[in-house]
Amino acid sequence: MPHHEQPQKPFIPLSIAVLTISDSRSLADDRSGTVLVDRLSTAGHKLAARDIVTDDVEAIRAVVSDWIDDPGIDVIITTGGTGFTGRDVTPEAIEPLFEKRMDGFSVVFHMLSYGKIGTSTVQSRATAGVANATYIFCLPGSPGACKDGWDGIFARPPVQFRRDHAAARRTSAPRQGALTCADYSRTKRLRSSARALRPSRCSKPVSEPAAA
Repeated sequence: MPHHEQPQKPFIPLSIAVLTISDSRSLADDRSGTVLVDRLSTAGHKLAARDIVTDDVEAIRAVVSDWIDDPGIDVIITTGGTGFTGRDVTPEAIEPLFEKRMDGFSVVFHMLSYGKIGTSTVQSRATAGVANATYIFCLPGSPGACKDGWDGIFARPPVQFRRDHAAARRTSAPRQGALTCADYSRTKRLRSSARALRPSRCSKPVSEPAAA
């Protein structure tokens, strides 16, 4: 068997939340979020939640923290805010929540992206990690990047994702992340005010330049 082929594993559907990070998009014109929603639904997974927030650290962190604490969400995928402009703050908002980083995700994503857009892929800070047994993936904001991420990486997520998630949810140990207790408490207190920064949009399922 070639080294890149893996034994066939049984399909286990996941509950996936999709967050678009943009100052200008709405659900009606959120092409990147729609790419992810369409692909996860076609693959047989469940859309657990969908939302759009502005490029604001506290607003992003508030939504992701809520989803991390939701036992009904296995995976979070964000799109947008991974570039280098002043408003691109997704890694700054989300990486402090990680308990463990998934450095291999960025490596594989950049390999896929390089094949499509060449060295322009270095403009992306795609990142991933795990928090409270929830897998978090941060993709660039272009529809093409979301297609590459899903088709090249997420098309058949490992069964271990779901097993890890379920096992960790059964434990009573408190979540320990890179944020200090004081930081996390502050994030909790700021959630109400952060939500006020978000446009009035449905947060539940409803029917950038490339690699930025």
